[in-house]
Amino acid sequence: MTEVYQGSCLCAAVRYELLDEPKAVSHCHCSQCRKGHGAAFASYGSVPYSAFSLLSCAEDLKAYRSSESVLREFCRHCGSTLFWKCSQGEAVGWICVALGTLDTPFKPSKQKHIYTGDSAIWFEAPQE
Repeated sequence: MTEVYQGSCLCAAVRYELLDEPKAVSHCHCSQCRKGHGAAFASYGSVPYSAFSLLSCAEDLKAYRSSESVLREFCRHCGSTLFWKCSQGEAVGWICVALGTLDTPFKPSKQKHIYTGDSAIWFEAPQE
């Protein structure tokens, strides 16, 4: 049986459900993700649209087109970054979910850091 993952924004106005484990887990260091999250990087995982559903308040989502092909969605009440969708390329048909908004515990089997060349100069990765 596949685990169901649930998530929500900070104020819980927007709640969602994933019927599949997030794939392509990445920690993006690009300037848009840093600004959107107010952090050194943003952590996302993707599921096909068929494995995603909003459980409450679609009208509480606001959208921002950050580029010609990317639409970012956030809660209009608390400002939580929630999702982004791509209208071009191989990510069409998938929704990327901000992993920090998951309420169900999730530990990916693999993950990667991307756009590390754009990392904030004040961020230092921990040494192992």
